[in-house]
Amino acid sequence: MTAIALQVASLAVAWGAAASAADHVGAYHVGETGRVFRPAVVRDWRGAVTEALVTRIWYPVATTVPEAPHDIGPPGDPIFRGHPAAVDAPLSAARATYPLLLLSHGTGGSADSEDWLGAGLAGAGYVVVGVNHPGNNALEPLTADGFVLWWERATDLSDALDGMLADRAFGPHIDHARIGAIGFSLGGYTVLELAGARTDLEAFEEFCRSPQADVTCRPPEMQSLADTEAVHAAPSPARRASVARAGASYRDARIRAVFAIAPAVGEAFDATSFREVRVPVALLGGSADVTVPVATNIARVAHFLPAATVTMLPGVSHYTFLDTCVPSADDTRRAYCVDNPGVDRDAVHLRTVDQVRAFFDGAL
Repeated sequence: MTAIALQVASLAVAWGAAASAADHVGAYHVGETGRVFRPAVVRDWRGAVTEALVTRIWYPVATTVPEAPHDIGPPGDPIFRGHPAAVDAPLSAARATYPLLLLSHGTGGSADSEDWLGAGLAGAGYVVVGVNHPGNNALEPLTADGFVLWWERATDLSDALDGMLADRAFGPHIDHARIGAIGFSLGGYTVLELAGARTDLEAFEEFCRSPQADVTCRPPEMQSLADTEAVHAAPSPARRASVARAGASYRDARIRAVFAIAPAVGEAFDATSFREVRVPVALLGGSADVTVPVATNIARVAHFLPAATVTMLPGVSHYTFLDTCVPSADDTRRAYCVDNPGVDRDAVHLRTVDQVRAFFDGAL
């Protein structure tokens, strides 16, 4: 039995009882605000309509500041239930500085689709900065380059970190020695890049041409592209230039630890990919993940990173790590909103926040 399988078996015993909300009350209320960062350097925007880094920020505020409930999605037709938050409230003055975590969303998602995670960590005393990756987020039309040039995402996070450290409101209150990164799905791959992992694009493309190819070669969200054939079209000069640097190092020395949830495109990593990773790494996934299959993704990464902490949650599928959905008659949301029998999404979120917090409390 593999180490991952053993952890699934051991966790199954304790998984039945859902923790109560009272057991997870944060030390702070949650503040929420946004920034639009426009890096001065030339960068690849992947054909995005908005050539800027639209960023969501969750942060600690005093418990005397009231939080207001809110939902996430189109006005009048929300998709997800948001965590109550105090919009644009002042950062808590309880501490001089706070640790910061960069947050990377999955393919075609958004920072807000990980609101449960950002808000949960803010309540525990972290400033969490979620970047909406250009060309690959739910706020505007998806682009072909947004889907295929995934290594560019790491620069989004590094540039957003530059913006946060220079920000007049937050910058003076960030502890530069306590900066980490967390990502879900393709965001999990992204934070591994920040830790120093290198991509082998040729190996991934070869895997996708083989009989073993899985859904990560053509993720379901790609169906939302207005022109799906653009993915396979003759590359533009910008795409060719990006592909040429796919195997470069995107390590950001300011990042002291990373946590990858259900990391994707595992076949883009090989035995040499993690030689430059020197920071603590934690991996977490669901044993029932068929969207980003365990064997070719988190298990593969864990094999090449034997020092990483690995946790597998029994029965949990990929989209369990998105926000909890609000009730809707729209069947198109079913794939993102329905969990396997016996899986309580809110309980998974609470336990995951606790584990992420414990990891960064120790690693940072």
